[in-house]
Amino acid sequence: MKLTLEKLRKTFPLDEGELVAIENIDLEVESGEFVCLLGPSGCGKTTVLRIIAGLDTPTAGSICLEGKSISGSGSDRGMVFQEFALFPWRTVRKNVEFGMELKRVPKEERHRISQKYIDLVGLDGFENAHPYELSGGMKQRVGIARALANEPEVLLMDEPFGALDAQTRNLMQKELLRIWQETKKTVIFVTHSVDEACFLADRIVIMSARPSTVSEIYEIRWPRPRDRASVEFANLRKQILAKLERMVRIEDDGTQR
Repeated sequence: MKLTLEKLRKTFPLDEGELVAIENIDLEVESGEFVCLLGPSGCGKTTVLRIIAGLDTPTAGSICLEGKSISGSGSDRGMVFQEFALFPWRTVRKNVEFGMELKRVPKEERHRISQKYIDLVGLDGFENAHPYELSGGMKQRVGIARALANEPEVLLMDEPFGALDAQTRNLMQKELLRIWQETKKTVIFVTHSVDEACFLADRIVIMSARPSTVSEIYEIRWPRPRDRASVEFANLRKQILAKLERMVRIEDDGTQR
């Protein structure tokens, strides 16, 4: 299974003319790969993710999954949002089962599948809890379980740990890698954190300032778990940070994009 983006372009209308958010995005993601999208603030990372999810439509270009063109949302792609996006009146189990209810999956089957993913994300015993009774990290575990319960081929994650404190964020990164290694899902993960991308990704895709395109791709071949204090980790983080800082300076100067 391969996800392919070809000549992806997205514009937004303005009072005069248009805003070009992304331009000629070309990217191939292999089955089971963990890819992080990284770039300056406002460069279009989330726009790319939303187009893949079918929550937005491209102005031009195409997306193919397993060789088939895709448009609109579908159960083959699951989305995890930064804001948790849980229904406060539903329990953990009912939140996880929401997508299956829409698909009219029988109750017993919903229960079996939801329990499988509740256990997978480490929320066994919290099935009947409501979101207000959960910590931020636990709420995001519910969001991950809900996305996985629909059995997607591709898991799309939009800064899912951005609202968490540093300690919880590091813990959730480790938990996500455990879940990814168990499920073998393809993951496309948007982040602003260079450290997070270096810790998680097989490949880091650097997107340029707007109008955004793929500027550079870093492939990371180190085994997991990765040591954030290692020399190679520090060197890669320094290299990527320097590139992002150059992008911001160039954009501010207005001399090059």
